[in-house]
Amino acid sequence: MILLFIDFLKIGISDVVDIVSVAVLFYMLYRLIRGTAALNIFAGLLICYMGWKLVGLLRMELLSELLGQFISVGVIAIVIVFQPEIRQFLLFIGSKNPLKKSNIYLWKEKTQYSNIPQINAITKACSRMSSSLTGALIVITRENNLDEYIQTGELINAKTSRELIETIFFKNTPLHDGALIISGKTMVAARCILPVSRKESIPTDMGLRHRSAIGITEQTDCVAIVVSEQTGQISYCMEGEVTRNVTAEELKAFLEKTYLKIRNEH
Repeated sequence: MILLFIDFLKIGISDVVDIVSVAVLFYMLYRLIRGTAALNIFAGLLICYMGWKLVGLLRMELLSELLGQFISVGVIAIVIVFQPEIRQFLLFIGSKNPLKKSNIYLWKEKTQYSNIPQINAITKACSRMSSSLTGALIVITRENNLDEYIQTGELINAKTSRELIETIFFKNTPLHDGALIISGKTMVAARCILPVSRKESIPTDMGLRHRSAIGITEQTDCVAIVVSEQTGQISYCMEGEVTRNVTAEELKAFLEKTYLKIRNEH
């Protein structure tokens, strides 16, 4: 018994490489799915797997059989549920410099909140568009970079300004239809297509912009701002919850609370 324990403690170079490789793989996977609903789904699958192992050890045959059937199709379920994340992961692996592209630093976590959004410019633009009944949908990133949604729109990569935001959502411009995605101080892309929420509890007077704002915040950790074209009301969404009919000052206070708090925590 003692000899077996001593043999177990023997760790070779290959064991160290194996452990480090698995740790790096899981870290890369976490960076890709954090801030999205996929992280919660992955945690749920992990809990089911651990529960299956536990009931097996306790010899609970019926429950073990039921969970075993679920786990047996787990690979197919993972491929279906995590299709966007798997695609992003494969693109990441195939890139020329994946570590640099994903900003992964194993010894030092790089803060993604070093660039706080131009809150004044955003709130002033929303206030002016509200007065002129100009519809708008603005998405501001947090941890998730929204690459898959940025790819659906037109790249801008311009510094955030009130004038440019108003120009984008002016009714006669080709970029006004869709969402504007802002990351840090940069307006990354416009005319982006967002997922629409399927909540049945959404009021019927909410249009496609509101449903898209709720949908994107259900699936990611971003903040979405909507200016109604019919009423001029300003609303903001986070974590799938919408706060309607806020003033520009209330919107500014919310953004400052959300983003300045994150910066202070980091």
